[in-house]
Amino acid sequence: MVLGELLLDLLGPVLELLAPYMPGRWFPLYFSRVYLQRPLIAALVVSMVAGFLGSFLLIRNLALIGDGLAHVSFGAIGIFLVIGMIQPVDGAYLVCILAAILIDLAQRHGWLTGDTAIGIISTGMLGLGLVLFRLYGSDSLTTIDSYLWGDLNIMPNSLYNEIIFIAVICYFGLIIFYRSLLAICIDPVAAKIQGIPVELISFCWSILVGLVVVSMVQIIGAILVTAMLVTPAAMAQLTSRSFLSTVILAQVYGVITVLLGLYYSAELGTGSGSMIALVSAILFIVVASAKGLFNFFKAINQDTI
Repeated sequence: MVLGELLLDLLGPVLELLAPYMPGRWFPLYFSRVYLQRPLIAALVVSMVAGFLGSFLLIRNLALIGDGLAHVSFGAIGIFLVIGMIQPVDGAYLVCILAAILIDLAQRHGWLTGDTAIGIISTGMLGLGLVLFRLYGSDSLTTIDSYLWGDLNIMPNSLYNEIIFIAVICYFGLIIFYRSLLAICIDPVAAKIQGIPVELISFCWSILVGLVVVSMVQIIGAILVTAMLVTPAAMAQLTSRSFLSTVILAQVYGVITVLLGLYYSAELGTGSGSMIALVSAILFIVVASAKGLFNFFKAINQDTI
């Protein structure tokens, strides 16, 4: 878990150099104060992983899996809180991975469509967790509500190190499986004929998805996961000509979304997770509108010629 502190040691001085040039009254504190540098770095790293992962989710028609697994993790956290588990998120990682594997199996074997499997598993798990927590949990809902909306600014060192470790592992995992995953997403039958171990890679893929989603839940909350996982990748699809450029642009859009979201949340005093989600939606509208206008004027020019 020293990876997080190593990254902080490398980026901390750079952030401090940038602090005087950052706009606003409170936003520069994310660059100058160590206790705020950690959530900033964690959010940026996770946004890059989410953009990378989201690009694959869109071409597999599994855009809702992030939202679905976020609900699964929230329900699992409620269950483990009732059981009395000190670190309920550890249990949520396992449950989310199992749910991701079930969704992948259901889709690949034709048991259910991807969206149907996501809906059934996510709502069932969420309902179970909330019912058990209401019946047997503590009187205070503060603990579980923090996972619903997320609280980026309150991040202990242990959580920061955990998120960085998982995000970096998942990022390099996506790089390693990049070509094989792309082949499977385009045509799993052809990929299997080419000798690609489809089942094994799909299993590893499910593990990566589960880990990333639970990490995101701890940053922006279960309700807002789609804002980082799908929206930047959707913007990238609109403005790119190849899958590689989509992956790169999705990460760029993700970083921009986090920075703008943190800026406005700091200056306006709103929740960081909700502001990141709002900024993400607004950016998508801007990008989609610009793309539409570009295509419109392009069509006019072609008709004129």
